[in-house]
Amino acid sequence: MDTDDLGAAFRRAVAAHGARPAVVAGPRTLTYAELEALARETAQRLGPSPGAVGVLARHDPETVVAMLGVWLAGGAYCPIDPAFPPDRRAALLAHCSFLLDPVSGLGDPVSRLGDPVSGLVDPVSGLGDPVSGLGDPVSRQITDMGRILAQDSTQIPDPVASEPVDRELVDREPVAYVLFTSGSTGKPKGVLTPQRAITAAVRSLTELFEITPEDRVLQFASLNWDTCFEEILPTLTSGAALVFHPDAHSGSFRRFLRLLETERITVIDLPTAYWHELVNHLTEEEAALPECVRLVVIGGEAANPARVADWSGPRTKHARLLNTYGCTETTLVTHAVDLDWTDGVVPIGRALPHVVERVTEDGELVVGGPSVALGYLGVQSERFVGGFFHTGDRVSRRPDGVLVHEGRIDDEIKIRGVRVHPAEVEAYVAAHPAVAAVAVAGVRVADHTALVAYVVPRPGAATTTLAADVLAHLRGTVPTHLIPSRVQVVPSLAHTASGKVDRRRTKEAAAMPVDGVSQIFGRVLERPEVAADADFFALGGDSLLATRVLSAVAREYGVELTFEDFLLAPSPAALAGRIAGVAR
Repeated sequence: MDTDDLGAAFRRAVAAHGARPAVVAGPRTLTYAELEALARETAQRLGPSPGAVGVLARHDPETVVAMLGVWLAGGAYCPIDPAFPPDRRAALLAHCSFLLDPVSGLGDPVSRLGDPVSGLVDPVSGLGDPVSGLGDPVSRQITDMGRILAQDSTQIPDPVASEPVDRELVDREPVAYVLFTSGSTGKPKGVLTPQRAITAAVRSLTELFEITPEDRVLQFASLNWDTCFEEILPTLTSGAALVFHPDAHSGSFRRFLRLLETERITVIDLPTAYWHELVNHLTEEEAALPECVRLVVIGGEAANPARVADWSGPRTKHARLLNTYGCTETTLVTHAVDLDWTDGVVPIGRALPHVVERVTEDGELVVGGPSVALGYLGVQSERFVGGFFHTGDRVSRRPDGVLVHEGRIDDEIKIRGVRVHPAEVEAYVAAHPAVAAVAVAGVRVADHTALVAYVVPRPGAATTTLAADVLAHLRGTVPTHLIPSRVQVVPSLAHTASGKVDRRRTKEAAAMPVDGVSQIFGRVLERPEVAADADFFALGGDSLLATRVLSAVAREYGVELTFEDFLLAPSPAALAGRIAGVAR
């Protein structure tokens, strides 16, 4: 970070505002001068060009110090959530040259990763002890990507084309951080974000947010996701104060609003799902947003027009509401718009100054410019083509030039602002020995999207406890954002004409009014109640009575099924799924 990048901007802020508070956490305050000193100490202990540095990222000032220290040393920041299961942490560590625990220090044991490991680990060069207790020692798993990431050059190539990231590419451009996103292959993908990308994005965001030294910005986002950079970097390159507070995550909106007032917070950056609930609280409690808050930034998923309308009242009108859009692969925010009204559709905004945008013939948003990442770590992807990234988001353009989100061209889902591919969740669920097949889809619950896994049990599996068993299995093996909110046992999955699992139709089948089909069975069989899993023929039904059921289904649902269909799905639940499978 010795070029005109974020390091230079941070040093300018230190020079101009050295005695001002940079980080505030309760009674503890770090001035800009103190923050720089701590970051430089970390950088010196890491040494020059340390490569990819795994940082145990917690919600505390120490993690910010470590992040800055890695960059001042010329390394690439790779956050690792200590709460991740051991296998997940091991997979991330396999791409790092060093492991840094900001809390225990560089030389102290790190016990939060299972078996003790050394606080400073260099498996590539053999310095320190190899990480153990995480499957095979990391010294055997390590790639040379950490060393590759450390290389520097003044030559900056166009962003990667559709080919795997290789040593020659990364050698030519320094990487600022590596973040892992959900992948369609069932494995996380490491996104390589170069320094020029984060520098360009932060410059635009600083102007967009109008950050000044008088601002106090709440640190709300997890330091394991890139949204935290939206809070941290515009703040610490402008002389403003970054504020940590435990009540930000207390679950109590009364505490949250109180902290905003007592800490004199001026800027908050919230996941849209959380903002929805905050608006509901303000409306139901007839509470007001503290007057000190001048800017509320939201993003991560679509905003509900009803909540935008609720926000327009007198208790919040003093605060600017900014809706943002972006992808990890295009670095933080690429589009934004002020929301001071809604006509029933909430736009995602206009391109920021550093962004080049295109909209393809089929409506897909394609983003180019300096903020496009280098690509995925060792993974071939056709989404990076000719210096542009294909976002997978369909958009339309209003007459005023603002873009409106029109859905996805693939199955990716945003869960609490974090991108999740159903295939990765399906891979984890399918690993349970009692699961024969699974489809995962997003379901709208109130003002947010939740993951639901539809599982087909193996023969002989205990179906009454399967859902609970699967959730218990996942809680011990995968990160929380990849755990479904609900597991629903279904008799079968819907398939496309080519034989692939159809997630949409499976979801629709599971949502079919099974009670309606049960009522048809009851009328035909002259029974007061028929259970969802009851077999029609076991209850006394025959082929003639089956024709009456099929006629009723055609009349009430507009779906013409055959007797063979009925034989394959003889229960109300199974037949409801068959109805949904051919309804569209």
